[in-house]
Amino acid sequence: MAALRKIIIDDVEVEVDPAMTLIQACEVAGIEIPRFCYHERLSIAGNCRMCLVEIVGGPPKPAASCAMQVRDLRPGPNGTPPVVRTDTPMVKKAREGVMEFLLINHPLDCPICDQGGECDLQDQAMAYGVDFSRFREAKRANLDLDLGPLVETHMTRCIHCTRCVRFINEVAGVAEMGQTGRGEDEEITTYLGASLDTNLQGNIIDLCPVGALVSRPYAFTARPWELVRTETVDVMDGLGAAIRVDTRGREVMRILPRNHDGVNEEWISDKTRFVWDGLRRQRLDRPYLRRGGRLAPVGWPEALEAAAAALRRGRVAGLVGDLVPVEAAFALRLLVEGLGGAVECRVDGAALPEGNRGGYAGTARIEAIDAARTIWLVGTNPREEAPVLNARIRRAWTRGARVHRIGPAADLTYTVSDHGNDRAALARAAAAAAAGPAAGPALVIVGQGALRGPEGAATLAAAAGLARGLGAGILILHVAAARIGAMDVGCTTAGGMATALAGAATVLALGVDETDIPPGPFVIYQGSHGDRGAHRADLILPAAAWTEEAGLFVNTEGRPQLALRAGFPPGEARENWAILRAVSGALGAALPFDSLEALRARLVAAVPHLGRIDEVPANTLAPLDAAAPAPGPLAEAVGDFYLTNPIARASEVMADLAARAARRRRALAAE
Repeated sequence: MAALRKIIIDDVEVEVDPAMTLIQACEVAGIEIPRFCYHERLSIAGNCRMCLVEIVGGPPKPAASCAMQVRDLRPGPNGTPPVVRTDTPMVKKAREGVMEFLLINHPLDCPICDQGGECDLQDQAMAYGVDFSRFREAKRANLDLDLGPLVETHMTRCIHCTRCVRFINEVAGVAEMGQTGRGEDEEITTYLGASLDTNLQGNIIDLCPVGALVSRPYAFTARPWELVRTETVDVMDGLGAAIRVDTRGREVMRILPRNHDGVNEEWISDKTRFVWDGLRRQRLDRPYLRRGGRLAPVGWPEALEAAAAALRRGRVAGLVGDLVPVEAAFALRLLVEGLGGAVECRVDGAALPEGNRGGYAGTARIEAIDAARTIWLVGTNPREEAPVLNARIRRAWTRGARVHRIGPAADLTYTVSDHGNDRAALARAAAAAAAGPAAGPALVIVGQGALRGPEGAATLAAAAGLARGLGAGILILHVAAARIGAMDVGCTTAGGMATALAGAATVLALGVDETDIPPGPFVIYQGSHGDRGAHRADLILPAAAWTEEAGLFVNTEGRPQLALRAGFPPGEARENWAILRAVSGALGAALPFDSLEALRARLVAAVPHLGRIDEVPANTLAPLDAAAPAPGPLAEAVGDFYLTNPIARASEVMADLAARAARRRRALAAE
């Protein structure tokens, strides 16, 4: 890092990195600079000219602070620090002129624009503009683009900041948007008028500083000042992205990203952003009991009595699904093990080693991707399993990192060195890596598809050997948000799900919708949606979805995160921990807590690191004893990105996206 350099901004002297731009230096000094095109995570465009400042002693004209670095400034007389002014008459007049030009063709749509109340153009016109215009010419109109079912366009409002173009090309990695023409003929458009084909496209809605790109599913449904904002975390994949859930009354109206540099920066996937309509549909809002082969509604007292009777029949097995908070998984374990039963959370058959946290939570952090010079992908397609993490890998690749892959072929938006889709290739790579560490920081990312099946344990051991030989950290990429937390609290059985279910008379399935429970045992399903698990159930206990109860989740790097309640469950549905406490009471052996706080205190006492919210514990990977994996292909963990859980399968938006993706695949296959 270069030596810091002093600079004086509006009489405030600061020391900054010479590589910083002036707009960044102004932020360090606590001075806000207006901007439209500049974004700290995108390349510099320098085309809106709203960020103009005056360089004292420089050219007699304002300079674009986003495109000039501190190192470009000349010292003052006698070597004094360079001086930048952001509040002079020159700057004020320049900004007023820029705003006047931007509003020449901008329509007066504010009363009907979905961006109203959150519009950068509105805010900056009030702060830096004037209350008149010298232009009386007719405004220009542009045709709207068809970007698909997610992003609605009103291109007449576009101010050509090109944030959307840069995001789609640089972050999402698909060259589908661009700018054509000059002057009055300038347009933002897509290649051959095609809709966008990326599962990160919703982020351009947040990036657009005006109402040119808005959310189609959310359009004309609410205003920002009507909504209650709740900061929570995402559970649509294992990344644990920081999100904000906006509600009106009992309904979730939209989901937006929050900035978290260590996890998702400020991006979220389209499934995370648009899945909220699935929280309203196919909900379980009352208990059901199967009678004469049909599920019939019953009251809670009868449902609890039926649950207690079923749990007294014989051996009990507890299964933990993919969207369950840690508190509920811990309560399930206390209940089932108190009855002499077994609990299992690895319902997909992944060979994750119990008791070895480095083997199921990894030893590397997500941020390690940024510094990595060598990245190995083993049995994973991060573009489908964790799109935001894939964008981070792409950024590392643009900075010179080499990406190697052992697993199914797929377009990841960056160049990879393919080593085949065979476990034998992994064994060979591990043997070659043993010759010496990689040049520079390295990282091995292992997907759940590699760990499923009888060779999963051997595959994990080989991947750990590869990481050890490279001197690299290992990141276990989970697709189930509940998996690491459930393993932390001991929801595992030696031998996996088959052993847990062996001889079980009753199965208590907590949100289990991604696997089939074999016929025979009486199944108590506790969950939020009438999905696969509810169809198999003999007794249904309606539970809250993740936005309707507070709970802990542990993300794919082992970081405990707190999800806060944004609304309330529908009808007679209850919070997961409260249902399990009520079932234990009906059995006459009440669990030792009466509130979520008491349950969480007991949980943290048993597993202390779960009390350190947003901290990543340092994990060690104990030796994994396994023979070399037998040759054979590695499977994919995600079949359909848009339909991976019951909330997504209940969403009309996700169903539309899945159908469109299937048509694209068929068209490509036909070509």
